[in-house]
Amino acid sequence: MSPGPDFEGQGGITAVLGPTNTGKTHRAVERMLRFRTGMIGLPLRLLAREIYDRVALRVGSEQVALVTGEEKIVPPQARYWVCTVEAMPLDRPVAFLAVDEVQLAAHRERGHVFTDRLLNARGLRETWFLGAETIGPLLEDLVPTARFETHPRFSRLSHAGFRKLDALPPRSAVVAFALDEVYALAERLKARHGGTAVVLGALAPRTRNAQVELFQQGEVQYMVATDAIGMGLNLDLDHVALASVAKFDGQETRPLEAAELAQVAGRAGRYRRDGTFGTTGDLGALPEELSLAVEEHRFPALRHLWYRNSELDFRSPAALRDSLRAEPRRGGLRRVRDAEDERSLEALLRREDVLARARGAARVALLWDVCRIPDYRKQLFQDHYALLADLYLQLSGPSGLLDEAWVDARLRRLDRITGEIDALMTRIAFVRTWTYVAFQGSWLADPRPWQERTRAIEDRLSDALHQRLARRFVDRRALWLLRPSAPGDLPPVSLDADGGLSAGEHPLGRLEGLRFIPEGGLAGFRGQAAWRAVRRAVQDLLERRVRDLETAEDEALEVDRHGFLTWEGARLGCLEAGEELLAPKVQVLQQELGTAEQRERVRRRLEGWVRGQRDGLLEPLRRPFAADLGPAGRALVYRLEQALGLVSVEVLRGLPGQLSDRERRLLARLDVRLGTRNVYVAGMLAPRWLRWRAVLACVAARHLPLPPLDWLGEPSVPRPAGLPEVLAAACGYTPLGERLVRVDTLEDFAFRLRRAARSGPFAVPDEVAATLGCAPAEADRLALALGFEGEEGEDGRIALRAPAREGWGSGTRHRFGGGRCGPATGRTASRRS
Repeated sequence: MSPGPDFEGQGGITAVLGPTNTGKTHRAVERMLRFRTGMIGLPLRLLAREIYDRVALRVGSEQVALVTGEEKIVPPQARYWVCTVEAMPLDRPVAFLAVDEVQLAAHRERGHVFTDRLLNARGLRETWFLGAETIGPLLEDLVPTARFETHPRFSRLSHAGFRKLDALPPRSAVVAFALDEVYALAERLKARHGGTAVVLGALAPRTRNAQVELFQQGEVQYMVATDAIGMGLNLDLDHVALASVAKFDGQETRPLEAAELAQVAGRAGRYRRDGTFGTTGDLGALPEELSLAVEEHRFPALRHLWYRNSELDFRSPAALRDSLRAEPRRGGLRRVRDAEDERSLEALLRREDVLARARGAARVALLWDVCRIPDYRKQLFQDHYALLADLYLQLSGPSGLLDEAWVDARLRRLDRITGEIDALMTRIAFVRTWTYVAFQGSWLADPRPWQERTRAIEDRLSDALHQRLARRFVDRRALWLLRPSAPGDLPPVSLDADGGLSAGEHPLGRLEGLRFIPEGGLAGFRGQAAWRAVRRAVQDLLERRVRDLETAEDEALEVDRHGFLTWEGARLGCLEAGEELLAPKVQVLQQELGTAEQRERVRRRLEGWVRGQRDGLLEPLRRPFAADLGPAGRALVYRLEQALGLVSVEVLRGLPGQLSDRERRLLARLDVRLGTRNVYVAGMLAPRWLRWRAVLACVAARHLPLPPLDWLGEPSVPRPAGLPEVLAAACGYTPLGERLVRVDTLEDFAFRLRRAARSGPFAVPDEVAATLGCAPAEADRLALALGFEGEEGEDGRIALRAPAREGWGSGTRHRFGGGRCGPATGRTASRRS
């Protein structure tokens, strides 16, 4: 729309007041375009860019200028100026002038700039001040000629009370003020709803726009933000949930005032669509009077506005200080103290090299311009003051320009897109400082290349930051599953060789045996349509897996040291102590996506495997001819079964002596060996059965996990520290001296010693020590532990002789059907498999 050349405004000053969503900014832009020239000051660089794009689209970019602290686009024929409030070029006359969000004159850091615009910024024909009604009384005092207009909200804003974070409706924004809290809330929303946009005041406009676009385009249904959404962002929000009502304002943490809460809550609803607000997280419900005030837009009027004298005296640093400290001459104004730029000025004037240069009005004015460079990192520590001092000393030098090599070195350090969110945000803050410097036209010999370079670096960092935010807080697979069409639109689920499950290009998780392990944040969707869709898709795969388990060979199943029953490396169930040592209970692990019928089939398969292990272990004792044993033989077999194949002779209390010769022959065929110290089953000493015996013993004694058992099957080993004797016996070993000796090896060792002792004193032969797997000198000590007697010679070996007592030294040979006991019968090898 072209402005009418003879258009005459109504003239004077108009205050357009009202809550959010009343169209104040839109009305001002439309009004400005009816004049030949105009200027509008906006509270945010982001909003200024949005309005600039809108106006440029209407009238052509060659007629519109954009002026912010960090960016200046000024065509030669520009007629409309879109600016941040701080950057408004008030020396340029325009027919229409507007200042948005003038209630920010009460803001501690920025307020004095808005107050100055109220007092001094005027259009030649018409001036508009836009803002909240809370500034009305003070504005009437400061600008008594102003005509007031008030406008109601286009939509209704209602209080919805407290809602848990997981129960927030789509198109919600969650508002917090501490960075850590924002991140924590975003992580929780991602886990539950698949993803969220993140909007912070510290984000560069390009990053913030990209995050807003995620939300606006519907890629995510939630947003976590600071009060940065409170001004200028037009969002399709239905609900605003406050997770905090206190913020750090640069000097202290204070509760937000009702009007400030309303500014944020009022972002819910757009144009004619109603909106709601409430609380969430750890924040309780709002007091009723506060929620009513927000609903009805009833707030106390502002008590004062911040002021700073804008007619500064640059004759000397002292004169500049005095002019900055001038008190206001009108009521309702309060002089700002401890402003950021004034703190910078005081810090630089404490430096002798700076103070020496600050002579004359031009140099003092330059110093003030340098001190007004914002600290975008919001730290204001010595590094920022040092940077300002370096800038000033160069600019006040002979050339009056910055050293381009010095600037280049600093920009190169910042031009890196590596690192995570905080690192990129810090770099962007530094770059914004250099962008500000580059747009001070006279500080560099040719500022345009530096302006383009800093913009390009900021754009690259901003894009990288957006990617990091999206990677951290958006799960695109989960968002895809949450689409309304997902439950009936899930492509076939495939299973790869590693157990990975995917639907099309979207990974869902993996199958470990029969347990479905959700990928990433998918577990957060339990009970939702996406989860039900996954469940249905996985059922067929689970059924095939159950059938595979039912038909799998027993060798495919194992038990690990923690008592878990595994198949193909995945845990299916676990063993628990039962009423009998040989019959542990089987518990099937929870299979979230399996049916009850499938779990029952898995339980039966595992129980069948456990029974098979028991039957395999006891197979030597359950040969058909065992039924021919008499009472004594059957009693001995029962005791051996209950003791896992190894019973001490002392425990048997003479039972072997009650055996008939026929029973002895039958027991020999059952692999039963009667030793001097122990009765054992040779066929149960294979390593696979020794480990199963250890598992049964540890499950029954609730002594899981199993200790390391890599020594199982060895003829003897140093006694493992802390190994319970009951476990040693279950594994088929007997403690002897400082070693554990496998029971068959022990009986063979004793037999060989008795035979050697018939010829008088002797040393353990080397070949006999080798069967134990130890040195001859240690074998001598084991012989002493068996009860043999002896004396140590000069060579360190012991001359052994049979003990005088009956028993081990008697030379008695225990036979079952004519075969001597011990592994030399050929029934048992030293490492049976």
